[in-house]
Amino acid sequence: MVSSLSEPVNPCYIIIMKWNDLHKESCPVARGLSVVGDRWTMLVLRDCFLGIRRFEQMQERLGITRHVLADRLRKLEAAGVLQREAYQQRPLRHEYRLTDRGKALYPLLVTLIEWANEHVPTEGVPSVQLFSRETGDPIAPMLVDANSGKKISYRNVKAVAEN
Repeated sequence: MVSSLSEPVNPCYIIIMKWNDLHKESCPVARGLSVVGDRWTMLVLRDCFLGIRRFEQMQERLGITRHVLADRLRKLEAAGVLQREAYQQRPLRHEYRLTDRGKALYPLLVTLIEWANEHVPTEGVPSVQLFSRETGDPIAPMLVDANSGKKISYRNVKAVAEN
């Protein structure tokens, strides 16, 4: 059992988390997962970062049912990650745009891409690679502490709950 990410805790203090109540938890991982923690949400966000904004395009690309996609879009809109904007009046149609809160999730997506490329590689199918828009060169994402400039890893960082 761990209290931070590296220290043991007494199992008597463990509280059972319920999926529908994650947004109320003090743990930031739980709160973050309440927004992006199901299997479709990150794929919806991936498509939004690729410029896919319309419901029908998302549904076609993802192969997701209409009701599941509508539910995920509603949740992302309610969480302030996406903003719905009308692009057609008759019939009324909307597109979904990333808000600043949604755009702030891009490093999470980049980290997931890099992790999957390294730890869950595809066989025979080219994987997604990331390139600098400025230079066109491949990039090597790295999580860095803005204060020290040092690479962040589980070995040199500990998470401490604030009281």
